[in-house]
Amino acid sequence: MKPVAFLLALLVAGALATPVSAQTSALRGHDTNAPIDVDAARIEVRDNDAQAVFSGAVKIRQGTLKLDADVVKVAYQRIGGGDPSIQRLDARGNVRLVSPSERASGRTAIYDVAAKMITMIGDVVLARGDSLLRGDRLAINLNTGRSTLDGRAGATTPGAAPGGRVSGRFVVPPRGQTP
Repeated sequence: MKPVAFLLALLVAGALATPVSAQTSALRGHDTNAPIDVDAARIEVRDNDAQAVFSGAVKIRQGTLKLDADVVKVAYQRIGGGDPSIQRLDARGNVRLVSPSERASGRTAIYDVAAKMITMIGDVVLARGDSLLRGDRLAINLNTGRSTLDGRAGATTPGAAPGGRVSGRFVVPPRGQTP
């Protein structure tokens, strides 16, 4: 399900007329084997450590997935001396994740390509349409499309829920309209 739709379905359980099957995340079944395109101001290759560090308004694109950040560290492995195979991307600073139907922002993100998981941490804001959720840790399973958003203790970010809670506003479309 779409991250917001999934959480909304848990909260309002049946209050909407929208069928559950219509709420599948655009990232569900995301092809993690698709080419990963990178655009940045600078790259530093640390081949002995099997890492590359991109900096300066980094833009990552893989299929319909867009990941932007100030800095992205790419961990890779070489099998048999061939081309590098990307295993993980660690993004930090002004991190934005965009799919065809969701937008999320936070301080850091980890895209574990091999495990097909994306985790965002730190002042996470998740939006779908006009609906908005805030928390501290968002995890998205790219196989299932299932996502979870957790709060944190002692939240001090403006607009964040106090005491480690998730807060949100769900905008429900008028009956007869689909989101």
